[in-house]
Amino acid sequence: MIQEAYERWLNHPNLDPSYKDVLADMDETEKKDSFYTTIAFGTAGMRGLLGPGTNRINLHTIRKANVGFAQYICEHGEDAKKRGIAIGYDNRHMSKEFAMDSAKVLATFGIQSYVFDSLRPTPELSFAVRHFNCFGGIMITASHNPKEYNGYKLYDEKGCQLVPVLAQQVIDKVNAIEDELAICANPSEEQSKLITIIGAEVDEVYYENVLSIQLNPDVDKTAVKIVFSPEHGTANVPVKEIYDRLGYQYTAVEEQCTPDPDFSMTPTPNPEEKGAYELALKYAQKENADIILVCDPDADRMGVGVAHNGEYVLLTGNQSGSILIEYILSQLQAKGMMPKHPVMFNTVVTSDLGEKIAAKYGVETEKTLTGFKFIGEKVAKYEVNNEKQYVFGYEESYGSLIKPFVRDKDAPQACLMLAEAACFYKAQGKTLVDVLNGLYDEFGAYEESQTSLTLAGAEGAAKIQKILSDLRTSQLSNIADAEVIRFEDYKECRVVENGAESELCGFTKSDVLKYYLNDGSWIAIRPSGTEPKCKFYYCIKGTTIQDAKAKTKVYQDAIAKLIQ
Repeated sequence: MIQEAYERWLNHPNLDPSYKDVLADMDETEKKDSFYTTIAFGTAGMRGLLGPGTNRINLHTIRKANVGFAQYICEHGEDAKKRGIAIGYDNRHMSKEFAMDSAKVLATFGIQSYVFDSLRPTPELSFAVRHFNCFGGIMITASHNPKEYNGYKLYDEKGCQLVPVLAQQVIDKVNAIEDELAICANPSEEQSKLITIIGAEVDEVYYENVLSIQLNPDVDKTAVKIVFSPEHGTANVPVKEIYDRLGYQYTAVEEQCTPDPDFSMTPTPNPEEKGAYELALKYAQKENADIILVCDPDADRMGVGVAHNGEYVLLTGNQSGSILIEYILSQLQAKGMMPKHPVMFNTVVTSDLGEKIAAKYGVETEKTLTGFKFIGEKVAKYEVNNEKQYVFGYEESYGSLIKPFVRDKDAPQACLMLAEAACFYKAQGKTLVDVLNGLYDEFGAYEESQTSLTLAGAEGAAKIQKILSDLRTSQLSNIADAEVIRFEDYKECRVVENGAESELCGFTKSDVLKYYLNDGSWIAIRPSGTEPKCKFYYCIKGTTIQDAKAKTKVYQDAIAKLIQ
């Protein structure tokens, strides 16, 4: 089967010439990994290694996805085709080519498209869908993955990534396509007129909306020095533009401001990893900066470093999210701006601390599965019935949304609000770490962390499935010395608590396990939707942060032994 698929590609007359030599030079291991399966949609769309093969991101697999999406659009009638699709892309290898090719495929189906003239952030693509009243959107990006990756995200008419029930309709159509190599992207001259290039006019409206999130516009912006890095990606222009217009004092890490698809000047473009801050830290020390802000390549995630007691403390997404919650909700309350039925959204693998802060301000928290599309889905629901009013949404993976004129994580919004918060608290003699420590004093110390087990290829995928299956059936009663007091299985939709089993409601089925422990901690486990990894999430509560850190190490060791 693998050899047959390989030879079909190698000898197909429509194979893009750029892939011919790569295929010819493949060894057996490379053939197997490139052809053992068909690349699939996960929690963040379709994402994978660049290169030829059915299990790779390339012109042919992108075209196959676009035909399936086009068929889905056509099923919704002429109005959907006229409303069209907004298309954005980041700085990665082949991103622009994939974006333009997508527009051409859609045009052959009579579908209008609006394609950005150059790289733009993912949140601006989400905004453009809403701005043009499009039927949906496409974003070409691999988010925070290494340079070898690219990807393809689909959006609905609300600017939200397709939720599973809609994505499945596209996937079914994509999977029914037998020969991705037979698909061409050759619209006629008349069909090509359906492709519209967009640019500055969308930028300006997006910027105006971002500027509208300010809560204390008169805060002293000269008090805080910011070091900012877009990690070679799409945050470079919008964040600088916003800071320049408002007068924030920042220094950009110029070596990381070029849209370099090889990410030459950073060890990693992922703000969840320390390597993303290496050069920014050198800048910060030289400039005596108060905060460091680092965005991932498609500008939906933001990482934070804070000068505190003579060193720079790198915050997790849970920690920066908690600080933003405290700042935003406290200011909404103080200014009499809190809506009547406020609601905050986070996920089942996000820290408990944010929920406790929200409760202090009378804000309800609703949890979703991992993936910001589920938060976007909730926003759309309450936008219609107005039963609750959105005040904040975030994930532990360094992404948040301040105002929902965008329906995805929005790093430019987060960079603005975090800078404002830093200025506000500095006027009180506090760093953002002081604010976080105050929250620990108030609600208890939380150490949130994530580990992962990378297992590539067919064997790796099978191993990950076995780990989840074994844990699912083992009915753990203890982890280390802690008692498991509640177990949630999001795939089988069940809860086990005090020896009794009940139904877990309100979530789409997903391969996630979560263990609640008798010390107020929890551990969650799930396979990554976009990478060959099994992920382990820890929210560990302690009497002090040192106690929480020590307990975290114990729990991580216990889990490592369980999955050996």
